[in-house]
Amino acid sequence: MSEFPLCPKCASENVYPSEDMLVCPECFHEWKPGEEKTDVEDAGYKVLDANGNELQHGDSVIIVKDLPVKGAPRPLKAGTKVKNIRLTDGDHNIDCRIEGFGSMGLKSEFVRKA
Repeated sequence: MSEFPLCPKCASENVYPSEDMLVCPECFHEWKPGEEKTDVEDAGYKVLDANGNELQHGDSVIIVKDLPVKGAPRPLKAGTKVKNIRLTDGDHNIDCRIEGFGSMGLKSEFVRKA
């Protein structure tokens, strides 16, 4: 197990020190130790799913409709379960990793809490 905390942006365990900062090689996020809170947590920003339930970091969600993916031969099917989401600020307010598609951003209005 690593002696460093998980990356606050992508929850990766592969964190390494660089001078007085910690760096995540997966998402290239850099932060000072002790400042692990994300922008979404600091702002008191609430993310709601399609049914109006509040989503949290690490939740599992289910996609409620087929979603086309640019550059992919097939869409994300309704009913696909996505585990361990990360909330972000912006138009696509959920970052996640989907089996068979990789990392991507989703809009919270197209998912429901599992």
